[in-house]
Amino acid sequence: MNAAPLALLILFLLACALWWRERRLARRLLRERSSARAELEASFAEREALARERLAAEERERILADLHDDIGARLLNLIHASPSAVQADIARTILQDLRDVVSRSCGAPGTLHEVLQDIRGEAEQRLLLVGGRLDWQQAEDLPDPPLAQGQALHLFRIVREALSNALHHGAANHVRIRVVCSVDQLVFEITDDGAGSAGEPEGRGSDNMRRRAAELRGTIAWNTDTLGGTQVLLRFPLPGTRA
Repeated sequence: MNAAPLALLILFLLACALWWRERRLARRLLRERSSARAELEASFAEREALARERLAAEERERILADLHDDIGARLLNLIHASPSAVQADIARTILQDLRDVVSRSCGAPGTLHEVLQDIRGEAEQRLLLVGGRLDWQQAEDLPDPPLAQGQALHLFRIVREALSNALHHGAANHVRIRVVCSVDQLVFEITDDGAGSAGEPEGRGSDNMRRRAAELRGTIAWNTDTLGGTQVLLRFPLPGTRA
């Protein structure tokens, strides 16, 4: 065989191999560039979304703060101008609900002990202003796990509604709140010496209490008690445990 055609054939094959390799390399580079571009676009879109969420959160906080300043001032005037302690307590409860809505957008509330301390302070103030007395009983060995905003809010609202029922409908003078831990559950007892009622209550307030107890993955019940009034018994798993 003539050497010239053989050399040309070898060169052709080498050229084909080089072309194939360059083509594969070009395709790989194209895929890498496409992937890098997609990642860059996704990162940019994510940053834009985070920026929009931050601006929306700031706007919500501003609106809530304005509402608190405006409606809060009106409620304070209503509290001071109320002809009776019960009406003043109703306005004070609405004001505290409004403050809960505002504070809910400001981060985590803290631990269980810190939330219980706030609940106790609010309950003591409400009873003091209507001439009542609070007996707060909290177990010394009570765990102190951190609470999520929703958990703290549900607990606050359940206790607040129970106190409202005792003061406004039961005309109670003495309220006992007992907080203990049973196995991996928090047991919250709210007992009053008011008029009380037979069976479980009906209405939007008690329905909300049931809904909030369910959100806590717990149960709530109404019983008669030795103080002569009503006992609200709330049980729910401690944060960090399974139901």
